[in-house]
Amino acid sequence: MPLLEPRVAGEPRVTRVLAIRHGETDWNVAARIQGLTDIPLNALGRQQAARLAQALADETLHAVYTSDLQRARDTAAALAHACGAPLREDTGLRERHFGQFEGATFEEIAQRWPEDALRWRQRDPDFGPEGGEALQAFFDRSVAAAHRLAAAHAGQTIALVAHGGVLDCLYRAATRLDLQAPRTWQVGNATVNRLLWTPEGFTLVGWNDTTHLEALDAPDALNDVSA
Repeated sequence: MPLLEPRVAGEPRVTRVLAIRHGETDWNVAARIQGLTDIPLNALGRQQAARLAQALADETLHAVYTSDLQRARDTAAALAHACGAPLREDTGLRERHFGQFEGATFEEIAQRWPEDALRWRQRDPDFGPEGGEALQAFFDRSVAAAHRLAAAHAGQTIALVAHGGVLDCLYRAATRLDLQAPRTWQVGNATVNRLLWTPEGFTLVGWNDTTHLEALDAPDALNDVSA
């Protein structure tokens, strides 16, 4: 696990980043691709958001940034209220646009568009479903947004409340993993993930902390993580 070295005079200050996925939705449970479809939190998702806010209430957050999609925004609103931090929307934190895939399950996608499904499973960086966003473009967009927001808060702590695909991109950016590398890490609903940012990029500190959710039904770590 990377350790934070003492700061040397003249070196840039780090930004501490809490990267958080939204709470559960009914489409998570059904394993339907959400993308930009604006699906609300379900009852468990609202409980997860409340537990998240309670667990982080003592964190000194200078700002909570959120995707403008309601499943992320409502999760972020609970956190911002508990911490007394300003809540700000940023469209750069939106989930990947999945075009014609949105609303379909993995099985339905494989049946309706087998060639597209293969390119998707192979994580072809240049592939985007019809009407949707290519993987490389999504990675560039979401990581650039996180860089921009972290750079605006050097020496401070912020939360980024977003989506499974966005968090997957941030994990890859922080660990320097190739975009096509198979995923071996989890991105659970309403879990806490900690990063450090400097102008050189992100560093991973801790990932997929579920301690605050242990009294609830276990969140499905793989649903809605399809970027």
